[in-house]
Amino acid sequence: MAYRASCKRIYVLFVIGVLSILLSGCSMQKSGSKVERTHADKAKTAQAQSGQQSAREKPVLRVDYLTPTNAIHSPELYVYKEKRRLYVIQSDVLVRDYPIGLGFNPVGDKEREGDGRTPEGDFFICMKNASSRFIKSLGLSYPDKKHAERAFFAGTLTPIEFRDILIAYERRSTPPWNTILGGKIFIHAGGAHKDWTEGCIALYNSDMEELFQISDVGTRVSVRP
Repeated sequence: MAYRASCKRIYVLFVIGVLSILLSGCSMQKSGSKVERTHADKAKTAQAQSGQQSAREKPVLRVDYLTPTNAIHSPELYVYKEKRRLYVIQSDVLVRDYPIGLGFNPVGDKEREGDGRTPEGDFFICMKNASSRFIKSLGLSYPDKKHAERAFFAGTLTPIEFRDILIAYERRSTPPWNTILGGKIFIHAGGAHKDWTEGCIALYNSDMEELFQISDVGTRVSVRP
């Protein structure tokens, strides 16, 4: 009997020891979860602070339409087709805002000659014409690399035409305007009362006179949907 009682006590102690180990493991696991949650909370806090810092660092666009024309030296032009507006920005200041007219089929990017669309993308002024049939005009560097690649891989642009457009793009010169993609896309005068051009961007005459003065060959022009 004493032997059985001794064995029973040993068994009970063994079970208690196993349970202690298991409970200790569970306690450690819970403690680890709290640490993980703490790290996650810290990461979220750091990310939020980083986002706030980025927002603070992002320049705020100011508006000053009274900036004299002779004080606008290195502007960037932004055309928003849906809004029918052309914005002139210099050093994070919006200095001019002109109404515009577009091509007679304005929705979507230009794909070929005669489609009546105004091209979309990032261009630059590649020429200035002070005696245009629409008074004054600024030529855009369309077609660019993006339009050429799309046409070439679609099989509508020859390898030589593709090469010539890429060379003009790299040299920042006037691209070929005699391919299936079309060309001779200008910002010009003639009126912003409706969408009436072949794909160009039209301004009222007085606005074009002013834009011609403040723009140079090389001025960036971003055309957006």
